[in-house]
Amino acid sequence: MTSQEKTFLRIMFQNKIFKTEGQAFEDLFTTIMSHSEKDFQQIKPWGRIGDKHCDGYIENKGIYYQVYAPEDIRKSYTDLIQKISKDFKLLIDLWPDVKSFYFVVNDKYKGVNAEAEQTLKTLKKNYNLNECGFFTSADLERLFFTLEEDIIQSIVGFIPDIQQMIRLDVTILNEVIGFIMNLSIKPISGELKFPDWNDKIVFNNLSDYPASLLNQGSQTLGLLNKYLTTNTFLAEELQNHITGVYNSIKENFREFSIKGDHLFWEILTRCSPKQSQPYQMAVITIMAKYFESCDIFEEPPRGE
Repeated sequence: MTSQEKTFLRIMFQNKIFKTEGQAFEDLFTTIMSHSEKDFQQIKPWGRIGDKHCDGYIENKGIYYQVYAPEDIRKSYTDLIQKISKDFKLLIDLWPDVKSFYFVVNDKYKGVNAEAEQTLKTLKKNYNLNECGFFTSADLERLFFTLEEDIIQSIVGFIPDIQQMIRLDVTILNEVIGFIMNLSIKPISGELKFPDWNDKIVFNNLSDYPASLLNQGSQTLGLLNKYLTTNTFLAEELQNHITGVYNSIKENFREFSIKGDHLFWEILTRCSPKQSQPYQMAVITIMAKYFESCDIFEEPPRGE
């Protein structure tokens, strides 16, 4: 599967997440679980006994799941918190072998609030569970992309021939750049701290100006990392793109020994959709991330 095909499938999957609610989301979850975990058992409501407050379980591991897919989770947190406690108590009464519990929720990539998270932590402690937590849309996406290609396409549909398609309007790089450009500036209390990468800056012959730009870009790394944590496929493809550009420049300009500031500006130029400050500063934030992780530029030998 090519990078473009994965990008298209990811968009198709996320569209499916945004559109599914209630039983449709539960069916999506159980389909993916059934293909990824051979011992997963789906529980369907059956006559007067219903589903006994369990939507699926893995018996030999003692893992039980309950699914909740409201239209808008942000408007349903009061109901969500009450539902977690109530439904779990009903579950534990009817299924005494619960060792781990996951509350599967279609948060539509919006995340869950702290109070709901604390409710599950309390259940874990009170009932001495091995694991107890949320299983969100992002978790389901990660599981989805571990499946075989034919299963993936059977779930979201077959993609057209990429070579005959018009180029996707939203590329991996542009999506992340757009996220960074939409971040608002917030006040920072206390002393401003930069990553500890001075040795790497010196080792790679970067002058003060590129170093200061990397430091400036690093100030939004926390939000970028949080964003990429919930978009693991996006994070993987972004890393591949940046390292690909870096390695391509090094290979193509090997005879000229391009390095230092020249290498910095060449990466920035190639990765910026437009050669204007807002786009370039967003790219510099991305460069700062992979500079810190040593995906781009050379890591100093230990002890230097």
